Amino acid sequence: MNNIFIIGVGLIGGSFALDIKKLYPQSNVFGIDKNETHLDEAINLKVIDKKANFEDLKLADIVIVAIPVDATLTVLPKVLDYVSDNAIVFDAGSTKEDICLKVKNHPKRRNYLAAHPIAGTEYSGPKAAIHNLYKNKTNIICEVEETAFKLQEKALKLFAELGMRIRYMNPKAHDKHIAYVSHLSHISSFMLGKTVIEKEKNERDIFDMAGSGFESTVRLAKSSPAMWTPIFEQNKTNVIETLDEYINNLKHFKKLMEDGDFEAVYNEMETTNHIKDILNGIQ
Repeated sequence: MNNIFIIGVGLIGGSFALDIKKLYPQSNVFGIDKNETHLDEAINLKVIDKKANFEDLKLADIVIVAIPVDATLTVLPKVLDYVSDNAIVFDAGSTKEDICLKVKNHPKRRNYLAAHPIAGTEYSGPKAAIHNLYKNKTNIICEVEETAFKLQEKALKLFAELGMRIRYMNPKAHDKHIAYVSHLSHISSFMLGKTVIEKEKNERDIFDMAGSGFESTVRLAKSSPAMWTPIFEQNKTNVIETLDEYINNLKHFKKLMEDGDFEAVYNEMETTNHIKDILNGIQ
C-alpha cells in the first residue's frame, strides 16, 4: 500500500489520510482538490504529503473519492480512466444508486468499490480531519460483486484496520434507508435552526436560554450546504417520502396537544423511548 490518493482533502478524505499515514508510515499520501487553499492547508497540517493531479493516478494503489455526490458523478469516471488495473477506487458518498449507475458500463468498473462510511462531524475542510473518525463506525458496501475480488480484499483489509463494521446492501435499499437515518436528521436540524433564528430576530436573548438539548439537536445545521444539497437532489424521491411521514407525525403530535390529550402525548413519547434499546443494541 504505497501510493494513496485522496480526492477531496476535507473532513472525510482528510480523516482517511490521517489514519492511513498512522497505519502505513511508509506510504505516500497525495491530495487532489479543486480548492488549492485546501491542498496547502492539508500539507501544512500534515494530512497529506504532496499535491497531485489526475495524470498521477496511474501510480495509485488506493484512490479515495471524498467529494460532494454531484461532483462524484463527474469525477469518478475520470478517475477510473486514469488508474491502473491494480488500483482500488472507493468513494464515501451518502447516495449510491446514481453513482453506481454512472459507472455501470465503465471498462474499469471492476476497480471501483461503492462505499458509504457512516461517519462524520458537522465541520468541514482539512482542519476538520481527525484521527479515528471511522473506528467502530458502519461502512455500507454496495454491489460488492461488481468489484474484482483481489481489489475488494485490499479495501476490506483497510476498513478492518480502521476498525469499521461492514454491511452489504444494494444501492436502491441503501438510499431508501439512509434517507431515514441520516438525510431526514439533517433536514430536521436545518429547519429547527431556521425556526429559532427567525424567532431570535424578535427575542435577542433566546440563545442565552439554549441548553444542551437544543445544541445537540441543531448541531447538524452547521453542516456544509455544498455537500448536503446534492445529496438531497440525488435522493429526492426517498427524502420526500420520509419528509411526508415526518410531517404527518408532527401534525399528529400537534393535534393531540390541541385536543388536550396529554395521556396520548405521554404514550407517544413512551413508545418512542424504545429507540434507546435499539441504539444501545448497535453500540
